[in-house]
Amino acid sequence: METYSFLRHLADSWFLLAMTVTFLGVCLWAFRPGSRAAHRDVANSIFRNDDRPAEDHPAQSRKEA
Repeated sequence: METYSFLRHLADSWFLLAMTVTFLGVCLWAFRPGSRAAHRDVANSIFRNDDRPAEDHPAQSRKEA
């Protein structure tokens, strides 16, 4: 059996199976029941240092002040 044929056979069968199992594992890990708090924390992390709401028209406020 040639090297190319052997590698092609592996890619068509076992590597495809391995990638599918890995993908399903990552999906299950991301949507596991205990991860809701971690996902919420990451989603809100960009707002952590906000002390006040954003201005409606920041350019006009600077001119008037």
